[in-house]
Amino acid sequence: MAKTAYERNKNAIKKYLAEKTDDIRVRVPKGKKEEYKAHAQSKGMSLNAYIIGLIEADIKKEQGE
Repeated sequence: MAKTAYERNKNAIKKYLAEKTDDIRVRVPKGKKEEYKAHAQSKGMSLNAYIIGLIEADIKKEQGE
């Protein structure tokens, strides 16, 4: 059976993500996820981008010391 365009695209995205990214799971207290997400959005960022930005800033700070 032939795959639909949607299925091909979904598989291509899945393959790209597997090749180009690593996953990190972060557990937060119940109810905090939405608070953190709203804070990141208030800064014009996704929660993922905000967390990565904080980590990168901390690394740069430590390397500069």
